Amino acid sequence: MIPSEIIARKRDGIALSRQELTWFIEQFINNELTNSQMAAMLMAIYFKGMTEDETIFLVEAMINSGATLDFSGNKKYVADKHSTGGIGDKVSLILVPLLACIGMTVPMIAGRSLEFTGGTIDKLESIPGFKTNPTLEQFSAWVKLNGCAIIEQTQQICPVDNKLYSLRNVTATVPSIPLICSSIMSKKIAEGVQGLILDIKIGKGAFMKTIDQGKELGEWMYKIGKAFNLNTDIVFTSMDQPLGRFAGLRCEIFETMDCLNGNGPKDTMEVVLELGSRLILQAGLTDNIFSANDLLISHIENGTADAKFREMISCQGGDIEKCLSKVMKPEYEQSVTAYNDGFIHNMETEKIGWALVEMGCGHKLTHDELDYSAGIEFLAKTGDRVKKDDPVYRIFSANNAKLERAIEMLKSTFSISKNKPEFSLILDSSDVSL
Repeated sequence: MIPSEIIARKRDGIALSRQELTWFIEQFINNELTNSQMAAMLMAIYFKGMTEDETIFLVEAMINSGATLDFSGNKKYVADKHSTGGIGDKVSLILVPLLACIGMTVPMIAGRSLEFTGGTIDKLESIPGFKTNPTLEQFSAWVKLNGCAIIEQTQQICPVDNKLYSLRNVTATVPSIPLICSSIMSKKIAEGVQGLILDIKIGKGAFMKTIDQGKELGEWMYKIGKAFNLNTDIVFTSMDQPLGRFAGLRCEIFETMDCLNGNGPKDTMEVVLELGSRLILQAGLTDNIFSANDLLISHIENGTADAKFREMISCQGGDIEKCLSKVMKPEYEQSVTAYNDGFIHNMETEKIGWALVEMGCGHKLTHDELDYSAGIEFLAKTGDRVKKDDPVYRIFSANNAKLERAIEMLKSTFSISKNKPEFSLILDSSDVSL
């Protein structure tokens, strides 16, 4: 086969066969294709899309590019969660130990920052010593010991996705439904899980800007899950403002601990309980949403969720106390203040995300060094009343020049009105039939 011919077929909107897609992926993972050739293919997919069969073929090829995990002998329900990406979204960090407490097995393979959205792995690596890249044998041992573990994309599971992930991030091909679906679902299927809950973010700080776009994405992921016998539930949540009080890296670990100790912000915990409860129902551990909520809350109130999180961090080599001590000592910090009296009416979440990237919380280029100390505290959010010169954001960083640039970006990321606006966090959900 000739790579340029396959690229040209996709460029012209012609559906590719299983053989063509499998060959193209195999050649890329074996370094027989250049990044330029794969970038051209990604851009062709971005503009021309893929059929349902093509997407299934791509998922198959990505799974077959590496090893898979097998938890078939596990007596507990094996499940995972995935978010399509947002600002301040630390739900995975909270939900994974919480689900393990109630009797599930949760082997999570998480991602790094992607364009303007934060990455769970980047946040975890702000914990001194925390290991995110074990062998599959070590990962399985951690999961068996603790009931949960969170690692990054490995060279063993779907290794081609790791290469594609980085390339998509620097070629403006992230918001492609076939590419998003294949990236997410290939890893989840390769994990060997029985069930999955998807948090599809909608709005200004999400890749899916409208609920219709989000439902199209959800429909595709549901179809893929069904094709591979993976139970899949979907919740659509708003990213028209950041989630929680903090967005960044180490500061989100700090907020995770608050949530696990019953002091989490209302919006973050609303998403945690919504997603967790649906997985509990999926696993058959309770028979209604109210008792599922109560089960989750009880493990926060009795301290077992916090203990499980600490156990997971320690098992993976992390020093949580050293991490928390660093949060309280930012090198530089400043505030962005309200320009008028009134209510916070609107937040430009994507612009906030890019300001975080500018501060060092994400990658402009593939190999950029992150600033784990950087972040934003949201002192007012949509619907909150403010007075002129009240602080709206507290921002902090180890680099004052980057901080100054971020301040200029952040000044235009909120508007103030005389009337209090309405805001809904949980937009919709799908139990079965999309």
